[in-house]
Amino acid sequence: MWEIIKTATPQLISAGIKYSIPIALISFFFGMVLALMTALVRLSHKNRFFLIVKGIFRFYVWLFRSTPLLVQLFIAYFGLPYLTIPGIFPNGIKMSPFLAGILVFSLNTGAYGSETIRASILSISKGQWEAAYSIGMKKMQVLWDIILPQAARISLPPLSNSFISLVKDTSLAASITIPEMFEVSQQIAAQNYQPLTMYCLVAFYYAIVCTLLSFLQSYLEKITSRYTIQ
Repeated sequence: MWEIIKTATPQLISAGIKYSIPIALISFFFGMVLALMTALVRLSHKNRFFLIVKGIFRFYVWLFRSTPLLVQLFIAYFGLPYLTIPGIFPNGIKMSPFLAGILVFSLNTGAYGSETIRASILSISKGQWEAAYSIGMKKMQVLWDIILPQAARISLPPLSNSFISLVKDTSLAASITIPEMFEVSQQIAAQNYQPLTMYCLVAFYYAIVCTLLSFLQSYLEKITSRYTIQ
């Protein structure tokens, strides 16, 4: 067993550095950008035309929160190549496994993250908006200088949990042939016929990464809560 662990560990770590961690970081970054945009759009009050845009974003959130992540990956990588659009995608929408994974993980993270950010913004007292308006601040100034910094502190714990979950969810990328840690563990298990050892080993490395992220989350929470009134 120890020989298997010694041989497999470098391969698993390499797969994590090359694929698992980059997928998680890139997807979370784009997911948060999309989440913030979605939350702000859904909280805005504009004309009737803007209601259509809000409806589109609401449908997007509903769609990705109501369907399994694994199904979304299969649709993006295996299904979209069969969707032909004359003049634009006559041969279907084809993506590399890595791009398909980034796209789906980003959209999924954005859908869940938008609800967290939206709730955080709504939790800020309306009195702060009114106080800022009373001293001549514009709406965007109030949003970026007063509301969003507070909302960021409130949403830090749930968004950190989302990132930790995303790190674990990258194991689903094996289903679309991305050679991340879990996929590599499957390949090695097929060679040495030791699936229990390999799956326990890869679970151990996922646990290490998630534990380190949990410590980082606690540290960030302490920093952001340093000046809050208890």
